[in-house]
Amino acid sequence: MEKVSFMGLGVMGYPMAGHLSKAGHQVTVYNRTIEKSKKWIKEFNGNLSHSPKEAAINSDFIFLCVGNDEDVLSVINGDNGILAGLNKGNILIDHTTASADLAKNLYNLAKNKGADFIDAPVSGGQAGAENGALSIMCGGDRNIFKKTTKIMQAYGKNISLIGSAGSGQLAKMVNQICIAGLVQGLSEGINFGVNSNLDMKKVLDVIQGGAAGSWQMVNRGETMLENKFNFGFAVDWMRKDLKICLDEARKNKARLPITSIIDQFYSQIQENNGGRMDTSSLITLLKKV
Repeated sequence: MEKVSFMGLGVMGYPMAGHLSKAGHQVTVYNRTIEKSKKWIKEFNGNLSHSPKEAAINSDFIFLCVGNDEDVLSVINGDNGILAGLNKGNILIDHTTASADLAKNLYNLAKNKGADFIDAPVSGGQAGAENGALSIMCGGDRNIFKKTTKIMQAYGKNISLIGSAGSGQLAKMVNQICIAGLVQGLSEGINFGVNSNLDMKKVLDVIQGGAAGSWQMVNRGETMLENKFNFGFAVDWMRKDLKICLDEARKNKARLPITSIIDQFYSQIQENNGGRMDTSSLITLLKKV
C-alpha cells in the first residue's frame, strides 16, 4: 500500500479520499476548512494535515481536487504549498477541472523538482465519487500514468490516458460541452411532451433504450419532471467549466455556438438564485409561466 495525501474534501474529494483509505493506503488529508478534515478522520482511517506542504512532504502520491485554477494555485504555491513539500520521485495528480494551460504549467513545475504530474479531471458526479465509479481522463507521461492507475482504481471505473499534459483537461472540456447540449435537448424534449399532454414517464421509459438515450435521460429525466433540482452537479460549477471551454475555444478557433447559448441560459438560472441547483434545472426556463 502507498503513502498518499488528498487535498480538497468537497462533495467529490471527500468520498474519493475515503475510497483510498478503504483500499488500505496510508492517507493524509488536507482541507482549507479543518472541520471537514476532522469529520473525515472520524469516518475513515487516516491522518490530518494543517497545510498542503505538510500533507505532501511524507507522501509518494499527492492528490488534489479543488474548485478552479485559482484554488489549485493557492495550494500549490507559497511557503506552505505543495511545491514546498514536493520531493524527487513524487507524483502529483490533479483531479480538479481546470485549464489545460495550468496543467501544462504544473507538469513543468513538477519536473523541475524531479517529480511528476498527471492532470486527471473526473466525470460521474457526486454519485460516481461515492460509488467509486468515476471516469477519469488523464494527461501526462505513460509510465507515470501506469504507476497511478492502480491507486485511482479505488474510485475510478474507467481510467484512460488521453495524451500529454493538459490532454485530460481538454477531454473534460469535450465532456462538459456534450453534457450541456444533452441537458438542453432533454429539457426541450420533456417540455414539448408535457405541453402535448403525453405521459412523459412512459415516453422516457421507451425512448431511453433507443438512439435518444443518455445518462442524463436515465438519471435526470424523471427528476426534471418532478421539479427536483436540489442535488447533483451545481449550475455554478457548470458555468465555471463552460467558461474554461469557451476560453479554450477562442484559442483553438473551435466554434461553440450551442454551448455559448446554453452558458447564457445557465446565467439566467444563476440570476434567479438557482446557482446551487443541479444542471438539469435548464428545464425551468422553458416551463409555462
